[in-house]
Amino acid sequence: VEEDLLAAAEPVAEQSGERKVGRNDPCPCGSGKKYKQCHGRIA
Repeated sequence: VEEDLLAAAEPVAEQSGERKVGRNDPCPCGSGKKYKQCHGRIA
């Protein structure tokens, strides 16, 4: 179970390779949050 939580906290690689995710775009991880509020945060 801990492995799943740690995997969810890691940044998601861009799926298409060339497409950049904007700060206000939905996060590609599927959380439904904006990228800046999810994986776009500075650790």
